Amino acid sequence: MMASSLRFILAAALIAAAAIFLQARGRNEIFPPRLPLQSFPTQLSNWTSTDIAIQKDVLEVLGPGDFLLRVYQNPAEKQPFVDLFIAYFPSQRTGDTIHSPKHCLPGSGWLPVESSRVMLSLPGHSPFPANRYVIAKGDSRQLVLYWYWAHDRGVASEYWAKFYLVADSMRMNRSDGALVRITTPMYSGETAEAAQQRLLPFASHVAPLLDNYIPR
Repeated sequence: MMASSLRFILAAALIAAAAIFLQARGRNEIFPPRLPLQSFPTQLSNWTSTDIAIQKDVLEVLGPGDFLLRVYQNPAEKQPFVDLFIAYFPSQRTGDTIHSPKHCLPGSGWLPVESSRVMLSLPGHSPFPANRYVIAKGDSRQLVLYWYWAHDRGVASEYWAKFYLVADSMRMNRSDGALVRITTPMYSGETAEAAQQRLLPFASHVAPLLDNYIPR
């Protein structure tokens, strides 16, 4: 309990320090050129997609940014759909920082029943850690992979994401960053590892495109 409380206090202090530092920065922030997320390919290999409208109240919580919520399906493989969500924030200096999905899931009725950290090796990028959650609602289960992405660097921890936010603001005069989340329903009895292996080919199509929408 003591260790958990200490981690919470340290994390809260880091977030508060990051917010104060970013708001105090006086130089003009750099906004690199990028493509809007809406231009992200609607077809990835055999995967075709449908855009999902993000509800107004959700957009208000997310704050200023560029967001993509899209469902991809692969009829040739006859596998469950894949939900792709990307949230890009051009600036996080005014307190509009990336929200962790683990805080939003209970509000939508999905409860995490299993969580872990995994290393992803995807084309075009060095291996990086990601969060893997199994979430449940009634008898339904889904696998969620998500990570924070900025300047060609992926991290799983929201606290490390805040640390790099401050470091990159000092080094590059940039505070942009993104969250990438990939979700799929799980078969009855399917393990998290099996569902992850099923998701990786789709993620391998997404990863090489990220630099066009989330600048290095």
